[in-house]
Amino acid sequence: MADSSTDEADGPSDEAVVNTASEAAEGLVLSRFKQSDVRDLDVTVTFEDGVLEVDVYLNAPDADADLDPEQVADDAALAAQDAVDELFAESE
Repeated sequence: MADSSTDEADGPSDEAVVNTASEAAEGLVLSRFKQSDVRDLDVTVTFEDGVLEVDVYLNAPDADADLDPEQVADDAALAAQDAVDELFAESE
């Protein structure tokens, strides 16, 4: 059965993993920057064969000088991974 949904015993569906990761990454970025300061935000998440890949591109040229957009993008990718780890832990 090649289905994107899985039984609870097998863990969350691929779609749930991707959505969880995307929401976590975007949420972290928007918790640190005002939406009006973010010119472009692109969160790309793939989950295939049990491998999670998260890429975050952030362009925030008008942001507070104390915040490094590259560091925030890295933190957002880590937040996405953490959120997925929690999702799997909940499904055990």
